[in-house]
Amino acid sequence: MPPKAYARRRRSLMEVAGDDSILILPAALERIRNRDTHYPYRQDSDLLYLTGFPEPEAVLVLVPGRAHGECILFCRERDPDREAWDGPRFGPEGAVDAFGLDDAYPITDLDDILPSLLEGRSRVYYHFGRDAEFDLKLIGWVNRVRAMMKMGNKPPHEFLELGHVLDELRLFKDRDELRMMQRSADITVAAHQAAMRSVRPGMFEYELQAELERVFRANDAVPAYSSIVGAGANACVLHYVANNEPVNDGELVLIDAGAEYRGYAADITRTFPVSGRFSKEQRLLHDLVGAAHAAALAVALPGMPYEAGHLAATEVLTAGLLSLGLLKGTLEQNLAEGSCRRFFPHKTGHWIGLDVHDVGDYRIEGESRLLEPGMVFTIEPGLYVRADDTSVAPRWRGIGIRTEDDVAVTRTGHKVLTGKLARSADEIEAFMAEV
Repeated sequence: MPPKAYARRRRSLMEVAGDDSILILPAALERIRNRDTHYPYRQDSDLLYLTGFPEPEAVLVLVPGRAHGECILFCRERDPDREAWDGPRFGPEGAVDAFGLDDAYPITDLDDILPSLLEGRSRVYYHFGRDAEFDLKLIGWVNRVRAMMKMGNKPPHEFLELGHVLDELRLFKDRDELRMMQRSADITVAAHQAAMRSVRPGMFEYELQAELERVFRANDAVPAYSSIVGAGANACVLHYVANNEPVNDGELVLIDAGAEYRGYAADITRTFPVSGRFSKEQRLLHDLVGAAHAAALAVALPGMPYEAGHLAATEVLTAGLLSLGLLKGTLEQNLAEGSCRRFFPHKTGHWIGLDVHDVGDYRIEGESRLLEPGMVFTIEPGLYVRADDTSVAPRWRGIGIRTEDDVAVTRTGHKVLTGKLARSADEIEAFMAEV
């Protein structure tokens, strides 16, 4: 990601915030996994979006219109002893050069410098409630400025949620972000293809997970979320992550997994037969999910309401379930009652970007927002017939299917970022037959 891309985003954010504001963004905290071992560190998405800076113990401060520099980073100093254990650090000087910042100071100077940056600013933009300890520090700094009002200091008098302005900017992906997201999607496609090639009866779900994540790491990516590999009835558990059951002949395997590349997530789900061939019932349900996916994709167009895709998919699924005898009654009655939720309990997608479930409002003033170029979201209809659902014929029980792709809205329509991966039952069978 070129430094100018981050600079452009910072300028856009400061223009929205206004010249009498200050914006404060702490880095993500390091988290203990057990005893003195940490989870792999992942930077706060907002800080990544605005700087690309990857280290903990940092705070970004944006001060629009400040003559001595608008973009200031507080970060750890270089420390040869610690770097011998944990790896190299940028340090303040290195951070300025590497990330195109106006200035940087040691994180230990934050308590001395930040009150002076708050002075004279009317509004503070900050994510209150994410870090209680930092919340208290910020209140203390503001109170310190307030205590000096008799000397002419002007403390901020308005505190605003940073997400109110930043989330809207992040919702629209620029060309550099779309390039990263396409790379993440391509890696994820290759990982799913590897899983389809390697599946065999008698293996375990975790072996397929290992094959997926091998491809992620081989391409300098990491899992964007906990990989879901559900064989047989496990595919009916929406967030199944145990991945420790055997994969049996005649079953389907549902894999919901995505790579994260340079912070940007992909999110793909495919459902395929262990034997390489769908049974009659498996194909009927898979084709129905495919028809719902196509209906949602057809309305992924600029100017269309976001929820149009979910409504289109739900109508197709409901009609199909009625024709298969899994629902009873009329289409109108079932749509009005939401009967499809019994087999399709989730929505048809979500925004995606630096977070796999990315920021951005889905509704504005109570109405579904309209799609615009630069928005990226998933389309993921599914059907899940629980193994213990005795209200349906035994041949349907234990079948879980989901098909998910990542879709970018363009000026003239849409682009399926994950479109290189076999999707229909025919395409999946043909791909698996090539192995």
